[in-house]
Amino acid sequence: MSVKGVVIRGGKVVLLRNERDEWELPGGKLELSESPQRCLAREIAEELQLSIEPAGILDSWVYTIAPGVHVLILTYGCRESARAEAVLSDEHKELRWFPLAEIDALKMPEGYKASIRSWSARRRVAD
Repeated sequence: MSVKGVVIRGGKVVLLRNERDEWELPGGKLELSESPQRCLAREIAEELQLSIEPAGILDSWVYTIAPGVHVLILTYGCRESARAEAVLSDEHKELRWFPLAEIDALKMPEGYKASIRSWSARRRVAD
């Protein structure tokens, strides 16, 4: 299981480029001793040095990374606890804040795109 977060700031979403040259949401593997929310806060702090609070589950889906390799993905919408500069860790090749209008054109699993659209729509309603 992998817990991922959608962090939107100023009409842009933060994404990371992985070793498969795909863009993905920040987050990672759930450890046995932690809740999905705690996992997500820990992973985003490790990967981006950002402090977030998971605001709610957006989606869950199974991603086939390679033949026979399936991962359950759980995505959350996130609110930043404090505004800070995102810093790339050594776990990924690149980090970038993408305008929401560019998401559909990216090399990225459709499940992530759907979660970004969902969180963006919820934020617009709340604002």
